[in-house]
Amino acid sequence: MPLLDLAHLSVSFHTRAGIVRAVDSVSFSVAPGETLGIVGESGSGKSVCCLALLGLLPRPPAVIESGSAHFEGKDLLALNERTLRTIRGRRISMIFQDPMTCLNPCIPIGEQLIEPLLQHRNTRRRTARQQAIALLDEVGIPAPERRYRSWPHELSGGMRQRVMIAMALIAEPALLIADEPTTALDVSIQKQILELIKAIQSRRNLGLIFVSHDLAVVRNLADQVLVMEQGRAVEQGAAEPIFNRPQQPYTQKLLAAIPRGSKTTSPTETAQPVANLLEVRTLTTRFTQADSKQPFTAVNSVDFDIRQGEILGLVGESGSGKSTLGRSILNLVRPDSGSVRLRGQQLMGLNRRQMRPLRAQLQMIFQDPYASLNPRMSVFATLAEPLRLHRALKGEPLASAVGALLEDVGLPPSCMRKYPHEFSGGQRQRIAIGRALASQPTLVVADEPVSALDVSIQKQILELLLRLVARHNLSMLFISHDLAVVRALCDRVLVMHRGQIVEQGPTEAVWTAPRDPYTRALIAAVPRL
Repeated sequence: MPLLDLAHLSVSFHTRAGIVRAVDSVSFSVAPGETLGIVGESGSGKSVCCLALLGLLPRPPAVIESGSAHFEGKDLLALNERTLRTIRGRRISMIFQDPMTCLNPCIPIGEQLIEPLLQHRNTRRRTARQQAIALLDEVGIPAPERRYRSWPHELSGGMRQRVMIAMALIAEPALLIADEPTTALDVSIQKQILELIKAIQSRRNLGLIFVSHDLAVVRNLADQVLVMEQGRAVEQGAAEPIFNRPQQPYTQKLLAAIPRGSKTTSPTETAQPVANLLEVRTLTTRFTQADSKQPFTAVNSVDFDIRQGEILGLVGESGSGKSTLGRSILNLVRPDSGSVRLRGQQLMGLNRRQMRPLRAQLQMIFQDPYASLNPRMSVFATLAEPLRLHRALKGEPLASAVGALLEDVGLPPSCMRKYPHEFSGGQRQRIAIGRALASQPTLVVADEPVSALDVSIQKQILELLLRLVARHNLSMLFISHDLAVVRALCDRVLVMHRGQIVEQGPTEAVWTAPRDPYTRALIAAVPRL
């Protein structure tokens, strides 16, 4: 007997542009101990299906037009809010896609983590704290007792995601819904988390719905697979035949979009020497810790160059200092010592006024698009702002430039008047990429720019980045935990561990013959199709 049986679910959204059918008569079931993988492009209705089960869709504008979802003898779609509260977080837990917007910024993560135990299991606070610290350690968070007292903004994106995973598992639910749970995780922690989920699933006979755009992860984890396109189920069945012998063209297209192999051309292979655009020497960045007298060294005496027209990859585990390094070279975080030179000009020590003329040349694509986009600004206003500021566009040229940016990142012009909350996670990331490219920069620091994208859109964005680099002689520091993407995109790669560069060199040389044990461990953890 299935643990969950969803039948003919249809969900529509009533918007200013009319009625949008987000889910169209989707059916699936999950047995105890079974894993159902749901894959599809961004906006295909994957998350809407899951949110509908728990009564988390905004009403209005969402309307459940038809369907039933039987779980432990109850139809979830027919329950009132009071009854659903006794199920959410206790019998069914969900790992949400965007941890920064799901964690309360005003409450330490430990207090948020123990809330399900206090609310649903009447656990004593001391016991709940001990369980929470043990689970933080289990999901791979270093110094769990200290992190228990941390605030969400003090954690990296990957560490916040691990907190969300721990929060979902702490009450020992019967069904776990994981919506892109490993998106922000590096490959080694991803492997650890997936092994943890599998171990807990086996021990508790846990049913699992795993929503992901990472087809390699789904293949290695799922028993059954549901492929969704534009709200409809186009293919479903056992994982092995769907991945080995897909029947539908859409499934075949998704599998064909997975990055494989190395970059075909590289500016470092040209006969002429390539000038350095950026030179970083002995860069060190420290942070003061509220619970310690000793400063924490996030970036420790780092040296590297970025050449003109080059894409330099930066990989490493979550918390290794990658994002801090990227922000330090742009003066978004003040380094303690070292040197950062852009075409010979020293950036270290410049104040905000002195940096302002250089901001058009130096842009950043942030890891979390929902946090970096202003929720009160429409897409048009978001993209128009840098065009007005840095390129002095207005009127019809401004509107045309905004439309061209949307087209470049794969969004229709009809998106101009929408706001960030009206988009999926992948679509928001595309808007953030368009904003960074609006000022026609010389150097872009891309912090996990494709981590929230499905494979087909990821392929489009990677091809777009390659075209822009070639067309404008653009340079890029590409920060990512997806080593397959780094291999396919980057000319050279830096491997970062605990604030230091432990290995660097041409991407293919590092991939095929890694010298450092840490690099070898990262490559060994990459999931294979």
